[in-house]
Amino acid sequence: MTPSIKALTFDTGGTILDWHSGISAALAAAGARRGVAADWPAVTNDYRRRALQGMTRQVRPGFNIDDVHRRVLDELAAEHGWSFFTEEDRVGIQRAWHTLDAWPDFPAALARLRRNYVVASFTILSTSLIVDISRRNGLDWDCVVSCEMIGSYKPNPEAYTTCARWLGFAPNEILMVACHNFDLLAARAVGYRSAFVRRPDEWGAAGPPDPTPAAGHDFVVDDFGQLADRLGC
Repeated sequence: MTPSIKALTFDTGGTILDWHSGISAALAAAGARRGVAADWPAVTNDYRRRALQGMTRQVRPGFNIDDVHRRVLDELAAEHGWSFFTEEDRVGIQRAWHTLDAWPDFPAALARLRRNYVVASFTILSTSLIVDISRRNGLDWDCVVSCEMIGSYKPNPEAYTTCARWLGFAPNEILMVACHNFDLLAARAVGYRSAFVRRPDEWGAAGPPDPTPAAGHDFVVDDFGQLADRLGC
């Protein structure tokens, strides 16, 4: 166990889940049913980008990420003229977010890390989404902290300070783990330590918009097994 670090909080949407493969497959399947082709990987990235913009930095919103996923899908369908997407199609695509696969290197590494540290999903995703993907992928968390519970969404400072308080640790006893600098830097600003885990395939062939770790992270690793090694697990 690394001295002073007592808990690991994991960004979940992109760091843990392969959303690009899952959602592009769901969109492509719906399109194939209706006899329509499109650049579904590009659509998927636009979908994800808009959903993040609609959910991050919110304070006490009357909606969660599931609502945003449906709203953005309807917006994309209207803009592209996809009237062929039925209500059943749209519900299926929205629900696909709840059936995403974790990156293959994560479940075993999580089990290793949990032997020595408190491990928590700390996410803008909805509580129900995290429950579903955790059960699907066999992810055994000590705690799930959704910003939906807090009422303030990352990267607002309140999200990080509240998460630390709920876990019962000082911020400097928590290692925030993510593949995005914006999340890690916001966590560091309130005292967390940070680990950047590279996820080069998160956005598919387009590549991630933020692939280079910022200076100052405590750990920079290529995979979760390497993080477990570095943390002595």
